[in-house]
Amino acid sequence: MMMRLQKFLSRAGVCSRRKGETYIAQGRVAVNGETVTSPGCKIDPEKDRVSVDHRKIAFAPEKENLYIALNKPAGYVSSCHHRGEKIVLDLVDLPDRVYPVGRLDRDSTGLILLTNDGDLHNRLSHPSHNHEKEYIVETEQPVSRRDQARMAEGMVLDGKKTRRAAVAPISGNRFNIVLKQGLNRQIRRMVKKCGNRVTTLKRVRMGTIRLGPLEQGKWRHLTQKEVLSLKQEGK
Repeated sequence: MMMRLQKFLSRAGVCSRRKGETYIAQGRVAVNGETVTSPGCKIDPEKDRVSVDHRKIAFAPEKENLYIALNKPAGYVSSCHHRGEKIVLDLVDLPDRVYPVGRLDRDSTGLILLTNDGDLHNRLSHPSHNHEKEYIVETEQPVSRRDQARMAEGMVLDGKKTRRAAVAPISGNRFNIVLKQGLNRQIRRMVKKCGNRVTTLKRVRMGTIRLGPLEQGKWRHLTQKEVLSLKQEGK
């Protein structure tokens, strides 16, 4: 049974497939003692010897796919490893390894999805699929209609214009925004460019999955209907 190297790394609980591609490109992965840098490499997991950073990786049999919704509190990093920081995986008590889908910065709260389904993780994380992410934002100063329109139309960050967004006011200094991309701290940077500052940022929806009444710091398994909708969305 031949398998792509990045899928093997994901199955073995080392990292997500996308992260595995990065490890391979960085020359950190070896097969039978030879460094591999091509993400298209296929191996026989029952015969070939794989190591990452010179550490042998054992083959893991297929596990049941898990799909988790978590309400992330502030102060947690949406990463599998981050020295000196609390990570979202600290909040989930599961025997199998899962990985965050996308990012939610340390100071933000709200919905984050976790899964060990490598194929779905890759599709949902890739920016080309235009998955919607909805946020409720509170700012230090009231947000003018002009600034709302600027954010909706797109703003230049890092030399590139952001994609159009849906922006709707809630109150003077609170608004709802729906993005189809996820640049690093994008909303905070857009608000700052308007001469304002984000005080709280909460994600309430990812695609068809809503945060709902889930308490902060708590998690739940997605329903079969929710999983099916995610898989259809990820195609």
